[in-house]
Amino acid sequence: MDALLAMKQRRSCRKFDPNKEVEQDKLDRVIEAGLYAPSGVGAQSAKFIVIRNKAKRDELMKVNAEILGRGNIDPFYGAPVVILVVVDKKAPCAIYDGALALGNLMNAAEAEGLCSIWIHRAKQEIEMDYGKELLKSIGLEGEYEGVGHCCIGYGENPKVFAERKPGRVFYID
Repeated sequence: MDALLAMKQRRSCRKFDPNKEVEQDKLDRVIEAGLYAPSGVGAQSAKFIVIRNKAKRDELMKVNAEILGRGNIDPFYGAPVVILVVVDKKAPCAIYDGALALGNLMNAAEAEGLCSIWIHRAKQEIEMDYGKELLKSIGLEGEYEGVGHCCIGYGENPKVFAERKPGRVFYID
């Protein structure tokens, strides 16, 4: 898919099919796009924790819902894959690196025919004992900050181009 078309078409999905798995080759290309996101001073500080295990995904979902203050909902909208993006706190542009990586993940998902949404509260998750244990369980040592979750899968995603607000571009020639 044309890159600009993918960016124009991408919309946040709020209804995933939890029973339709994302093919590994598509997931690999989405992750590769995240790895190639620009990063300040080339630090490549963003790390990706790809959660496909349903029990682990549901565990993280419950923590995220509790932080939201609505423990009885699925803030991941049934997405079968959740990519938790964390960044090395020591990197000079860490949060920006993570945000750029999330953008690349979502645009690549669209190009692969997948739906996506960025979900917050990763910062709070990683600050909790739960988050620290999660990072430790996968061998991620050091000081990290959660930036967001890229939830991906197949679902209902309206493909309408939203009108762009006028007056947002200024030239200095």
